[in-house]
Amino acid sequence: MSEYLTQRKKIAETGLSISPLGLGTVKLGRSAGVKYPNTFKIPDDMQTLNLLSQASDLGINLIDTAPAYGNSEERLGQLLPKLNQEWVIATKVGELFNADLEQSHYNFTAEFIKQSVEQSLKNLRRDVLDIVLIHSDGNDQHLIQHLGVLEILNDLKKQGLIRATGMSTKTIDGGLLALQQSDITMVTHNLGYQKEQAVLDQAAATNKAVFIKKALNSGHLASFSSVIDPVQASFDTIYQNSAVTSIVIGTITPSHLISNVSKAVKALKKVYDTRTVEITL
Repeated sequence: MSEYLTQRKKIAETGLSISPLGLGTVKLGRSAGVKYPNTFKIPDDMQTLNLLSQASDLGINLIDTAPAYGNSEERLGQLLPKLNQEWVIATKVGELFNADLEQSHYNFTAEFIKQSVEQSLKNLRRDVLDIVLIHSDGNDQHLIQHLGVLEILNDLKKQGLIRATGMSTKTIDGGLLALQQSDITMVTHNLGYQKEQAVLDQAAATNKAVFIKKALNSGHLASFSSVIDPVQASFDTIYQNSAVTSIVIGTITPSHLISNVSKAVKALKKVYDTRTVEITL
């Protein structure tokens, strides 16, 4: 376990504190319709328990899931109680995936969002959901301004069903709007794509949390750069942003997890060492 991964960052004023690296779990429940470069087999329960235990031993306490990730929520609800660990779980609402058609469909009505939250509570076997994000279809502004999706989540938060709300956005304007109405925005940021930097800057200025998705470009990062180690370079680039609360990395391979953790720790060490020098000066 690294001291750099055991350090926790707070999510706004929610009382939640999470590790700088989170485990994405789409591969625990869904293998169809994904954009990874290689095919994979969904791990069985023992393999999954070993992976989750390993993640915890390495200092990770954030797990990211969603109804669109097949039966990921249900499996986590069944398996996590077998591990004597405390987890912060982020799930989502708005997107469902049809495995037969290999297509997503979206529903952002108040009724559906409430039903989805109630189903996630059952799936994850929890009385309260730590984090719920709107799983955007790309029409971020319309969802926020005209459908009021974040207002709906915030109402459920007031009812005690959710601790922190936010949105997994796909546009700069959407990310900025989400920061105004919620605790967290989840954005794409990596070595080859940094167009949403304005969202990170605004989050830092307003003490809001930022989760990073596609930090390794879903396994296609090498196509962005000719540097020797694009994964390390991407971690270095991302963690330089003080607004970044956690990077969510999806893997089902223990060696891959260890490699990612090692590179994340190396990047975090550079950041902390630099900040220590600046404070000393």
